[in-house]
Amino acid sequence: MWEFWRRHKRKVYVTLGVVGSGYLLYKLYDGHRRRLSDLERELADERRNEELIRSQVKAHFENIQGIADSTTLPHVMRNLRNRIEEELDLALLTERLMKGKDQPNTLTAVEKLELWERLKILTFTRILLSLWATTVLSLYIRVQVNILGRHLYIDTARGLGTSCQLDEADLIDRDDEQQFLASADYLTNVGLPALISSFETAASEVLKGKQLKDFFNTTLLHDTVLRILDTFMSMGSPHHWLGFLMPEHFKLYNSAATSSSGNTEPSPSSKFEQLMLEARAVLSSSEFENILDLSLKTAVDVMMEDVTVLCGETNLKLGIPLAKLLPRLAHMSRILLEESNRNRYIQVVQDMPEVEMFFTLLYASTPTS
Repeated sequence: MWEFWRRHKRKVYVTLGVVGSGYLLYKLYDGHRRRLSDLERELADERRNEELIRSQVKAHFENIQGIADSTTLPHVMRNLRNRIEEELDLALLTERLMKGKDQPNTLTAVEKLELWERLKILTFTRILLSLWATTVLSLYIRVQVNILGRHLYIDTARGLGTSCQLDEADLIDRDDEQQFLASADYLTNVGLPALISSFETAASEVLKGKQLKDFFNTTLLHDTVLRILDTFMSMGSPHHWLGFLMPEHFKLYNSAATSSSGNTEPSPSSKFEQLMLEARAVLSSSEFENILDLSLKTAVDVMMEDVTVLCGETNLKLGIPLAKLLPRLAHMSRILLEESNRNRYIQVVQDMPEVEMFFTLLYASTPTS
């Protein structure tokens, strides 16, 4: 036995070394395989979690978008149309002028001139205010929806990260969500009188010296419309127009809106204020300024197409007297304020590639905490 060991011990050591190394390699491989398997399971769980987040967020986001499209925007547009028709009613001026034409002795020449001058200013005020408000409100409501959507994504991810269901996650309170969307009515309910005054001032400045007998062709009307818009947008401080669109003091507005709705238990103002501050930050950004400028110019181009149809392409190309143009413009202001589902201007602006890209980037950005 001793002789066998002496003769073969080297081979035994080598064999044991090989077997031991093999076993060690197997254990290393098995441990590595187990770690890879665990990692694959974790990644699969994360993918399933991410898909769950996406599906739940998509469902709720589509619900918010549906509310905005089917309820918020139509409601806002109806209110806006009714208020503009009340505040900028051209019927009385037109009736007095028609009566003066049928009964010449009822109006002096000076009174007639004053009425025509007033009709001229108010007609341009009404059509441009309608175009501006329709464009801005459609963009503003979309900003609101995107802000709510990205908050929802993060809140849902937090909730699922702590094994909570969507309804248990730290979501924005439903009352805050509704109050935020309802703030789109601020322009109609609060900001409209001052907005009308500003547009009147801009229209008076640009139209000063324009006579009723002056001929307006396509180019002159287009330039006049853009000049009035540019004059309005450049009045006062930068982004002064935000004062017409949204309240400066969000907490006070939230309290007033809650009281008017009959809710005696207002939701905590911090979330509502945060949403409003984010909306103001977006609307004050240079990116939104560019989008608004491009959207207004696009809306003006579409409006010029419609005015050309109303006047007759040949007539407007050659030029028609301002007195004959005013009734067409008055009619256009009603078209601009049509129901949102039939409003060509809202659809054209929303479908612009630049607008789509802006809101894609907005939704992807991270809301402030």
